[in-house]
Amino acid sequence: MTNDLDVPVLIAGGGAAGLTASTLLSRMGVDSLLITADPTPSVLPRAHLLNQRAMEIMRDIGLAEAVYATGTPAAQMAYTAWYVGLAGEAPDHGRRVARIESWGAGGDSPEWRAASAERPANLPQSRLEPRLRSRAAELAPGRVRFHHELTAFTQDADGVTADVTDHTTGARLRVRARYLLGCDGGRTVGPALGVAFEGVRDVARMVTFHLSGDLSRWARDPEVLIRWLWLPDLGTGGVLVPLGPRRWGPDSEEWAFHLHYPAADGRALDEASVRADLRAALGPAADAVTVCGISRWSLEGVVADRFHDGRVFLLGDAAHRHPPPGGLGLNSAMHDAQNLTWKLAAVLHGHAGEGLLESYAAERRPVAAAGVRRALDSTRNHLAIHAHFGGGPQAGPAENWRRARRLWSDAPEDRGARRAFLRTVAAQSMEFDELGVEFGYVYERGAVVPDGTPVPHNPDPVRIHQPAARPGHPLPHAWLTDPDGERLPVARLLSPGRFLLIAGEDGHAWCAAAEKAAARTGLPLDAVRIGHLDGDYLDPRSTWTRWRGHGPAGAVLVRPDRFVAWRAASADANPVERLASTLDALLARRATR
Repeated sequence: MTNDLDVPVLIAGGGAAGLTASTLLSRMGVDSLLITADPTPSVLPRAHLLNQRAMEIMRDIGLAEAVYATGTPAAQMAYTAWYVGLAGEAPDHGRRVARIESWGAGGDSPEWRAASAERPANLPQSRLEPRLRSRAAELAPGRVRFHHELTAFTQDADGVTADVTDHTTGARLRVRARYLLGCDGGRTVGPALGVAFEGVRDVARMVTFHLSGDLSRWARDPEVLIRWLWLPDLGTGGVLVPLGPRRWGPDSEEWAFHLHYPAADGRALDEASVRADLRAALGPAADAVTVCGISRWSLEGVVADRFHDGRVFLLGDAAHRHPPPGGLGLNSAMHDAQNLTWKLAAVLHGHAGEGLLESYAAERRPVAAAGVRRALDSTRNHLAIHAHFGGGPQAGPAENWRRARRLWSDAPEDRGARRAFLRTVAAQSMEFDELGVEFGYVYERGAVVPDGTPVPHNPDPVRIHQPAARPGHPLPHAWLTDPDGERLPVARLLSPGRFLLIAGEDGHAWCAAAEKAAARTGLPLDAVRIGHLDGDYLDPRSTWTRWRGHGPAGAVLVRPDRFVAWRAASADANPVERLASTLDALLARRATR
C-alpha cells in the first residue's frame, strides 16, 4: 500500500494535550496531522482551572487574552468555601462554615505575582477546547481532523505507519509519520503498546450535572469560585462551580454540580436515582435549574509505566490521570506538550540528535507522578473535612445535622470540634495554595547540564515557589525595561522553539559565543545581556540579579520551554568551546566544533 499522507508528527487525540501540541508544533514550523475519533471538542465542562504555566503556554499560542476575557474575573476566583447545603427549610441551610484564599487570591497575591507575569485563569474545558481547536486549525489548515479515528499502527526504525478511518465519509487513510503522539486519553495508543498504569483506582464514583439557571438567591459570596457543600440530608458531599459564560459568581448562567458516591454504590449508575439525589441536594434551588447533561466518571490517581516507546510518546490522560483537586490533570497535559514539542522540533529541524527525546519521559514522568500523589493527598484531606461534618448516609439526617451544628456552636463542649475542623480546612491549602507544585517543579535529570550547585532550601515545596536560575529550574520571573523604557517580563524574551542565552552586564563574550554557535549550526539561539545599570535589557528592581546565581560576566542558557538548561558562574577562558560542548551534550548531538 502507498501512504495517503506523510507528516513529521501524527497526533492522535483532540483534547487539551493534542491541540496544545498541534499549535506549538505549528508555531515552531513543524508540520503535523491531528486526528481524533470525537466529532467535536468536549461538550462537558470537566476541568476548568488553568495555572500560571498553562497561561504562559496560552500566551505562546496567542490565546491568553481570549481566555482572560471570557474566563472568570480574578476577583471571583479568589476564594473557595465550605457550606452546609445550598437551600432548604432549615435555618442553617446554606450556612458558610469556612473560607480560604485560593490561587493566590485569583493571582493577586505577591507570591503569585512574583512567580509569573501571567495570572491563573478559570475556563471550562467545554469552552477552552473549541478555542484551541480553532487556533490549531488556523495555524495548520486542513491538518486538524475531528471524527477521524486511529484504528491501528505499527512502528519501525524510521517511523510509524497508521491506519485512520474518516467516520464522516467512511474513507480509510494510511498515514506515515516520523513520530506518533498518543493524546487519546489511553483509548488506543497506550493499550496497543501494552502500557500499564500504576496507582490507585476507583477512589470514588462521581456524577457531574451540567445545569443552567439562576442560583444567585442561594449561591452568594461573589468572591468564591468553588463551593464545597456538605449535604446532611444525604450524608455526603457535593461541589458547585459556576461556568459563566457571560456572567460569573452568583450571577452565572450555568453551573457544574458534582455528587460523590462510594465506588461500589450502584445508585451512581441509575438515572432516576441520581436525579432524585440532585433534587435532594439542591432543595428548593432545584426548581431554578435545568439539567443540560449528566456525566459519570471514576476518581483515580494513576501513572503509566512508561511515557515513551520507540517513536511513540504518551501525553496527558494517556500517560497520567489525576484526581480533580488542584486541576493538575488539564494543566499537566499542556505541560507535557510544551516539554515534548520543542524537542521534536529540534530533532526534526536537524538541531538535535534523537537522544534528546529520551529526556521527555525522564523529565515528565517524575513530575506527573508527584502531581498525582499531591492530588490524592488533597482528596484524602477533603474526605477528612467531610468526616468533621457528619456521620454519612448511614447516620441519618438528624444525626448529620447535629454533628454539623457543632462546627458553629458557641457551646464550650463544641469548641474542640470547631478548632479541629478549621485546622483540617486550613490544610487544604495543599490544593488551593500549591504554587510550588504548579509552578516551581524542577527537572532533576534530562535535558539539563548541572552546575554542581545545591538545591536551594525551600521550607515548603508544596506551597512555596523558590525562584532560582539553576539548571533544571523554571526561569525566574523578573520585570525588565527595554532600550525604549518599555516594561516587559523576562519570559517574553523567548520565542517558541528558540533558546535564549542571558548573560550578565559584563557577559559580552558569552553573547558573542552564542552568536557563533547559532551561525555555525543554525540553532535558533538568541542572546541578551541583563543588568541593573547596563545591558540590552535593564533589571530596575534587581530581581533578575537576585535569582540569576552568577556574577556580572556569567550567563544562563534557557530552553524554549522556559526551563534553565545550563549556567556559567563567571567568564570562561574559551567561551565558544564551552558553550559548543554544552549544547552538544544538551541536544544529544555530535560535536560541532
